[in-house]
Amino acid sequence: MIKVSVIIPVYNVEKYLNQCLDSICAQTLKEIEIICINDGSTDNSWKILEKYAQNDSRFVIINKNNEGVSVARNTGISCAVGEFICFVDSDDYVDKNYLEKLYNAAVEYDCDIACCGFVRFNGIRKSVRKTISKIRVLKTIEEKIKIEKIPEHNYIWNKIYRRKSFLEHNLQFVQHRYFEDIEIAIKILNSLGDMVTVPDVNYYYRKNPTSIVHTQSPRKRKDYYWAISEFKKYVDENNIVLPENNLTEKRYIVRFFGIIFLKVYIKEFVTQIKLFGFIPLFSVSH
Repeated sequence: MIKVSVIIPVYNVEKYLNQCLDSICAQTLKEIEIICINDGSTDNSWKILEKYAQNDSRFVIINKNNEGVSVARNTGISCAVGEFICFVDSDDYVDKNYLEKLYNAAVEYDCDIACCGFVRFNGIRKSVRKTISKIRVLKTIEEKIKIEKIPEHNYIWNKIYRRKSFLEHNLQFVQHRYFEDIEIAIKILNSLGDMVTVPDVNYYYRKNPTSIVHTQSPRKRKDYYWAISEFKKYVDENNIVLPENNLTEKRYIVRFFGIIFLKVYIKEFVTQIKLFGFIPLFSVSH
């Protein structure tokens, strides 16, 4: 029996892919399948995937045209057969007992979701962004979003999900959009059943300056506001109360030739833009 299906979208990450795949291959939980969706990579990523597949029968490699991470994740979900599913980004990695600890906790406490802490790193420095100190079973959406610190942390990795429940609620990533995690994370937590927190294990998230979320374009800015709007709409329609201490301010800086041109401040669904970082231009409510 496949206990966990690991879904990994892959696009031009030859520099980091080995570290990611090595961490999955080394899992102490052996009853897994590793679904890698090669999303039209133009570098050597697909060759790396083929090499791993030749040496490990648990690999399922899907080659497709480039359509984005949402389509890749949905493709992985559609062919997964595990009792649980999880998502790992191809430039990240996990502790070797990651799947075993999350799976065992989910089964022992009969939960649809198991989550753990995560560490952000850039190849040199590591910083703990979320620490889980003890086992807790969270039953309400308010408890879940408080511990997950939503909306600041709209992450769908660092968790496993019961596949049957995921499919029953027809949960799909919105295709051809950036920042789709913001739109779907709250829906997953609200739709699925209880969630258990698992201490002493981590997901390692790479702050990659060339990744999709760390590069800018007009389309990405548009999709960001779309995602925030959809998030707020869902929260309002489902009468979900966000904890006040979760609504932290985020700052984004736009530079030209190293000089600060704009600063964007986002808090509680209000965006304020300042010229040169200190001259207010306008505010927008989402």
